[in-house]
Amino acid sequence: MNYVFLIILNLLFFTISAFSQFTISGSVTESESGETLIGATIRGVDSGEGTLTNEYGFYSLTLPATQGLVLEFSYVGFQPVVVTFDLSKDTIINAALSSGMDLEEVLVQANSFREQLSDPQMSVESLTPKQAKVLPALLGEVDIIKTLQLKPGISSGSEGSSGLFVRGGGPDQNLIVLDEAIVYNANHLFGFFSTFNADAIKDVKVYKGGFPAQFGGRLSSVIDVKLKEGNRKEFSGAGGIGLISSRLTLEGPIKKDKSSFIVSGRRTYVDLITRGINKANADNPDFDPIPDYFFYDLNAKLNVDIGEKDRLFLSGYFGRDVFAFDNETFNFNFDWGNATGTARWNHTFNPKLFANTTFTLSDYQYNISNRLTGFSFNLGSSITDASLKTDLFYAPDNTHTLRFGLSTIYHRFEVGRLKAGSDDGQVSFNAGQAYDGTEYGVYCSDEINFNSRLRVQAGLRFSGFTNNGSVAFGLEPRAALRYSISQRISLKASYARMFQYVHLVSNSNIALPTDIWYPSTAQVKPQRSDQVATGWAFQISRDLLLTHEFYYKSLDNQIDFKDFAELFANDNLEEEFAFGRGYAYGMEVGLEKTEGKMTGWLGYTLAYIRRGKFRSLDGELIDNGAYFPPRYDRRHDLSVAAMYQISNKVSVSAAFVFGSGDISWLPTGRFFFQDGPGRFPFPAVPDYPSRNNFRLPPYHRLDLSLVIRFDPSWGESDLTISVYNAYNRRNPYFVYIEPTVEEVQPLDGEGPSFEVLTGISPKQVSLFPAIPSLTYNFKF
Repeated sequence: MNYVFLIILNLLFFTISAFSQFTISGSVTESESGETLIGATIRGVDSGEGTLTNEYGFYSLTLPATQGLVLEFSYVGFQPVVVTFDLSKDTIINAALSSGMDLEEVLVQANSFREQLSDPQMSVESLTPKQAKVLPALLGEVDIIKTLQLKPGISSGSEGSSGLFVRGGGPDQNLIVLDEAIVYNANHLFGFFSTFNADAIKDVKVYKGGFPAQFGGRLSSVIDVKLKEGNRKEFSGAGGIGLISSRLTLEGPIKKDKSSFIVSGRRTYVDLITRGINKANADNPDFDPIPDYFFYDLNAKLNVDIGEKDRLFLSGYFGRDVFAFDNETFNFNFDWGNATGTARWNHTFNPKLFANTTFTLSDYQYNISNRLTGFSFNLGSSITDASLKTDLFYAPDNTHTLRFGLSTIYHRFEVGRLKAGSDDGQVSFNAGQAYDGTEYGVYCSDEINFNSRLRVQAGLRFSGFTNNGSVAFGLEPRAALRYSISQRISLKASYARMFQYVHLVSNSNIALPTDIWYPSTAQVKPQRSDQVATGWAFQISRDLLLTHEFYYKSLDNQIDFKDFAELFANDNLEEEFAFGRGYAYGMEVGLEKTEGKMTGWLGYTLAYIRRGKFRSLDGELIDNGAYFPPRYDRRHDLSVAAMYQISNKVSVSAAFVFGSGDISWLPTGRFFFQDGPGRFPFPAVPDYPSRNNFRLPPYHRLDLSLVIRFDPSWGESDLTISVYNAYNRRNPYFVYIEPTVEEVQPLDGEGPSFEVLTGISPKQVSLFPAIPSLTYNFKF
């Protein structure tokens, strides 16, 4: 009787519980290091219902009470973990996944495509440091940003540049955040390398459209870079020795499974060689000293569990470029760099509600100083931010995932700071302005699962900016949807409006250190964009995914310079601005292979970009208001990246890029105010037609790499041999006009001959021939 009674009681309990639902929550991590995994899948095996971990590794899944619930945790490149338990109350399950299990490779890789097909978010490119490290690199420097340039819809500005131009947007229209702190200039070596040390990076995502409501402040893209948190299990290190730089990363637990740290540094050392050469020739009067140049990066992060529901993170970045030249009569110094700091607090209120609160500091500045005998000057500019934001995640059930929050950023701008004068005090000059402003935003979004076929993400953001009494604000609606035709084919569409309240003042088509950030004011209105996109994704096979997207973007309140603008030491810079409109539209095709000996991707972009209707504050029209292509208008852009695993110890990779030539603005002739004999004794004035009238020759190159791995007793190591621009293509960096002259004899045959200008011809300047490199990498 007792057994019968217990059976009846259990049946009654689970019958009642069947009408109840409980929430499973927790985090998913790597078992080897304790790093949280972003976008890991948690799925009920029988019901098929599931969710993903957010960018902080947290998940929440609500399911009906079940006896013997089977829950699967999986992530690309890791062995899945299956947990079986009775779900009769809210339950916390923290799963740790291990990597390197070949038997589960097929199942795990297929999962990545499944999530891409089911996610309503479109126009997103993801990148791991592992992918970047196996591709060829300029001078052996692994560069996250350059690898992103191989993705469809993302192009570089010019030869060797780390600038990003996304769907017709300029370099200032990319929001780059490192651990949620804004990075204003993500370049080293005048744009040839990025500031991101791949050894310290955990995850990179680029949003090209359909932006989630939590992001704002830029028009064209969001580049979200997450730092590693540090190994919570054991002390470890990694690094590399290359031709121009070396790097070292150290990480480990402070208290095992409770706290950890990571420190990562990188420095070039060409300056050490040039200083030795200069010193050796110090007594040679005919020797011209070689300028010093170097850059360095330092990343550090600390994280601590301060309870079952709370976790604290502290991280920082500091990087600098230094260019210097010094001799007895002339001294020149130019340095620029970023500094960021982040303090972040994760708190779990209950299994359905999670919060992340972040305080960040960000600073970018450059400084140029020069001293001649008896005279000196100092020129600089900077932007400094202090930001506070809170993001909350609420999952009431499996059909809704709510996200809402607010943020504020205080900006401080120093524009064109200049001090110049003579040592005797007879000449003294000062210029420059300082501004401040506050940017704020409030948002809410909901991801709704209507059924197995239709999934919608809708959000609304309210943003604004105040500066010296002027106020600007706007509503930014966001929407994205996915409709599944079958398990292998999904249709997607999105719309997003974005406002931008800070602007980059630049007269070049690359992001230079001397470009100036300028705030919205009463006369400088915020930029605005509206972008619609649609497309489809097709899983051709288990390891092959094809995506195809179309987009159209309209741009308002775009900023350019009027003709003959005066930029140097100008305290009324707004008078040099012109404001107009623009549009961009195009098509992107991506093909990705993630499994087998051969992996990689192919990306093709067809794009049209125009700017026009520019008018200065005094009413002057540029080109009579006509539309013209910006300098980064690239019609065709093709990239192919391939990695082949020859054996467990040897792999090869290749990257090929082809792009239509960039746009340049060149004069079509020159005229003289007065003609006469001699070699150009009178001023020659270039005759410029409509803006951006010349397209450079196409850009293309092939990069190759060979990686040989070793198995030392103390850890792992490899030797990477790569060749940048393997077939020595002389790609254009810029084009200039060179006059052609002809020697003319006097008509009377007496006196010396003289030269006259007979025409002009464009001349191309190229930077990089074929460049081999060698890098030794290690991990212990």
